[in-house]
Amino acid sequence: MSQLSVVFKRELASYFATPLAYVFILIFLVLSGVFTFYLGGFFEGGQAELSAFFNFHPWLYLFLVPAIAMRLWSEERKSGTIELLMTLPITRFDAVTGKFLAAWVFAGLALLLTFPMVLTVNYLGQPDNGAILTGYIGSWLLAGAYLAIGSCMSALSKNQVIAFILAVSVYFLFIVSGFPMVLDGFSAWAPQWMIDSVASLSFLTRFDAISKGVIDLRDLLYFVTLIAAWLAATAVVIDLKKAD
Repeated sequence: MSQLSVVFKRELASYFATPLAYVFILIFLVLSGVFTFYLGGFFEGGQAELSAFFNFHPWLYLFLVPAIAMRLWSEERKSGTIELLMTLPITRFDAVTGKFLAAWVFAGLALLLTFPMVLTVNYLGQPDNGAILTGYIGSWLLAGAYLAIGSCMSALSKNQVIAFILAVSVYFLFIVSGFPMVLDGFSAWAPQWMIDSVASLSFLTRFDAISKGVIDLRDLLYFVTLIAAWLAATAVVIDLKKAD
């Protein structure tokens, strides 16, 4: 058995060893239902679709995903178990990737538990199930990007609350980078290529396209590259902070 799978199984099991997993899943399911059927105007729309469900995910993940990510490394550093972990025959890649994959799979399980919504819209009408499937894929990739950033923020601090706040702050910057108000601030002095680059960093721009059923290779590469870059940053931070 590879060391990565050992770390993965250990971390995934640890979620269900505490009430955290069950509380997170319950809150996620309740808020997903509230946002979709009430705030999203599902019934008023008169169409059997889940666009309202997916539209709220970037904002729903803004505060829920950091609750998972903040414990990835902060708790290890606070308790001192990170030193023990680093002395084991486990590469930095195995440790960082194993922890991340466990959190990502856990987030995926929570997402899968919203499947009754798919059954509901299929009962009420004839939705585009292909678009719903891509919406789920996009949502899972979005959660992965959030978790990778959160992993790095967790490695930066021994305090989980600080890690939470740092993660939310970075998420928010990535979300609003595509807003007209932000881009207007660059337009007065920045060249067009820089404005386009800032806009392309927005989670909303990338996620909206996938959630509407359009899978562009550039959007997939965006999420994969973002995840890989922040996990690499996590490994660098752990090396720098291991003596703290």
